[in-house]
Amino acid sequence: MAADIQASIDEVLTGEADAIRAIAPRVRASAAQAVTLLEQHRGRIVIAGMGKMGWIGRKAAATFCSTGAPAIFLHPSEALHGDLGVVAREDVFLALSNSGETEELLSLLPHVKRLGLPIIAICGRSASRLAQLSDVLIDIHLEREAAPETPAPTASTTVCLAVCDALAVALMRRRGFTAEQFAIFHPGGHLGRKLLLTVEQLMHGRQRVPLVSPEARLRQVIPIIGEKGLGCAFVADVSGRLCGILTDGDLRRIFAAKANPLDEAVGELMTPHPRSIAANALAAEALQLLERHQITVLPVVDADQCIVGAIHLHDLVRAGLA
Repeated sequence: MAADIQASIDEVLTGEADAIRAIAPRVRASAAQAVTLLEQHRGRIVIAGMGKMGWIGRKAAATFCSTGAPAIFLHPSEALHGDLGVVAREDVFLALSNSGETEELLSLLPHVKRLGLPIIAICGRSASRLAQLSDVLIDIHLEREAAPETPAPTASTTVCLAVCDALAVALMRRRGFTAEQFAIFHPGGHLGRKLLLTVEQLMHGRQRVPLVSPEARLRQVIPIIGEKGLGCAFVADVSGRLCGILTDGDLRRIFAAKANPLDEAVGELMTPHPRSIAANALAAEALQLLERHQITVLPVVDADQCIVGAIHLHDLVRAGLA
């Protein structure tokens, strides 16, 4: 019994994943056309659909809004009874219908066209009336749903949702929507709070930073690295400007290459011009730097490149960013 249930679940999940993979090459060009059209119109995205596609439309509207593209869901039946008044001429109309023959949606299109809105259709039948009335058609035709014994929408709604997500992300990137802007639109959520954190809020202050001069000897620096617990020492000149960094990894490499380096000057052993970050930068930016360059700690500097603190990967993990 349990094996039958698991096999059924596997069949549906695999079927829906296969459906997305199958339509991806086919929709690539038309979806790009749709994104270009959306980018050119600075009005809202008005999304309409009936039944299951209506629920997909509601989620799509929420996704567009959260990624910097104002959108609303318009119920086709309610639109025909007064709600069409929310539509403005600078908007774009996004119609969702697997059959392309949804009567309520088709009844709405002449009024949409009279207002001059371009129409993007996500539709499963390229010969349908909706497809013929659209300016851009994204064809999501599938041979079957995920459960072949029932026509209930499964794979078709999943594919439509995935295409809407792809449009939202592509449009977000084209418009240069940033993580900080995303956080501004989510001020009450946990994700928004995390994304609004700055380096200054998480960093170790200057008094907790392992600072050494370029003239310091390695034997003097090793205890400082251990005492401060950041796995490194920052090398600074007399004015406090960052010159270089000496990490635990550097120490291992130095001792592997040199017989007795303890009396050598740190300035001769350090890595010069290390990556750094400003205190007012977003903590998410610090995480990106650490991950991109595969390092664990960043010196925090001011406008004159003077060291004001340090931020470690562990600080970002504790804050929930990594």
